[in-house]
Amino acid sequence: MARINLLPWRTLLREKRRKRFVVVLIALSAVAVGGLFVIDHFIDKAVERQLARNDLIRSAMVQLDGRAEQIDQLKVRREQLLERMQTIETLQGNRSDSGIILEQLARSMPKGVFFTDVKMTDQTLVITGVAQSNSLVAELMRNLDASHWLEAPVLIDVQAGPSPAEGPQRLFQMTVRQTRHAHAGAQF
Repeated sequence: MARINLLPWRTLLREKRRKRFVVVLIALSAVAVGGLFVIDHFIDKAVERQLARNDLIRSAMVQLDGRAEQIDQLKVRREQLLERMQTIETLQGNRSDSGIILEQLARSMPKGVFFTDVKMTDQTLVITGVAQSNSLVAELMRNLDASHWLEAPVLIDVQAGPSPAEGPQRLFQMTVRQTRHAHAGAQF
């Protein structure tokens, strides 16, 4: 039988395969390193873009916070102005009330009744006076109750006063409330 030595051929083939494997391995390593570099570069760019967006959002938030503070200050100022306007409107509306109330008191007072003191606290008048009789005090209370500007007279005290030459006198004290004139054109 003839002996053929195939070892050099196998060795050459093995050597070719090993070289091809090394070349493919080096090529794949280069591609992997290049791919990692590209991915790293892409991720760095994405992070930079996100940081730029975050900075933009932060600056917008600072501007909006400033605007929100301005809006809050404007709301407080608006409330203060509304309170002032309400106070001025109330004062304007009540400006003539004291004159009208004094006129109502004068019209309600029958002959023989005199006021010695009139005090007003909030919407309540405290009246102190002198009358010639109890019936005149009752008539005064009816007249005050009939007024469109005054209501609910309450007699607090009636005392016999000193008797001068005109006859006996009664010292009285009463309260009466000012009404919120429901009728703008109410006659007094």
